[in-house]
Amino acid sequence: MAAPSGRRSCSGAASFWPVLLLAAVALRPAEAVSEPTTVAFDVRPGGVVHSFTQSVGPGDKYTCVFTYASQGGTNEKWQMSLGTSEDHQHFTCTIWRPQGKSYLYFTQFKAEVRGAEIEYGMAYSKAAFERESDVPLKNEEFEVTKTAVSHRPGAFKAELSKLVIVAKASHSEL
Repeated sequence: MAAPSGRRSCSGAASFWPVLLLAAVALRPAEAVSEPTTVAFDVRPGGVVHSFTQSVGPGDKYTCVFTYASQGGTNEKWQMSLGTSEDHQHFTCTIWRPQGKSYLYFTQFKAEVRGAEIEYGMAYSKAAFERESDVPLKNEEFEVTKTAVSHRPGAFKAELSKLVIVAKASHSEL
């Protein structure tokens, strides 16, 4: 993958990249992916900034933080799934609305990882549901840095239903 702003696929098959990466990690001996931990939470409208945080790995080594503000409608049930490879060098964070499309109007969003650097990040206006596929946001609507996937002010069109992050352990100096 290229520079931080190029850490996502532009193709219609973008939702296959995290699966492909995780499969490659899982197929390497001694690096199988652990069962993900999935936690439900409410995404609440009202224009106020809210955050939801979960950690995973030995000593809660990795953290995923979803920060957002939305308008319209009522609370929606969303989920955050976190998983690590067996050697704890790779980390995944997926945030989504299980019913597919969100009906909330998002004024901002940011999915941030701690303890790892993003190798792949993608945002979707619609999450796969029943026979429908994920629909990615346009590249100009969001950005991917080493630690976050977030909206681009002025370009984001307020539709969000799913975020996917695959990250690798940060290297610390001894």
